[in-house]
Amino acid sequence: MAGEPMTLAQIRERKPEVDRAKIAATTDDDIRRHQIEDGEDPDAPLPPFRSVPDARSIRMKLGMTRQAFADAIGVPVSTVREWEDSQASMSSAVRALLRIVEREPDAALRALAG
Repeated sequence: MAGEPMTLAQIRERKPEVDRAKIAATTDDDIRRHQIEDGEDPDAPLPPFRSVPDARSIRMKLGMTRQAFADAIGVPVSTVREWEDSQASMSSAVRALLRIVEREPDAALRALAG
């Protein structure tokens, strides 16, 4: 059952519920054991880093306005604006689409226009 709502001041005064001593006492062996218990392979290499495509630089490289770019890829211009201003996170599908447009712009825009 939920208690009474807290005010912002009450939230700020509240001590964090973090057991720093327990965190400090956690060893590398403990972390490795937890990874194995969670079904992870602690010896597996990390996946390669893939940066988030830069919508503005892609659009500028194509010489398109925000409206033209939005129309070409089938999204509202406000969405393009949010991507460019980093106000909206991109789904993996959007990142993939922008990578395709960045690497093969003619083919991608031709396919999207069809």
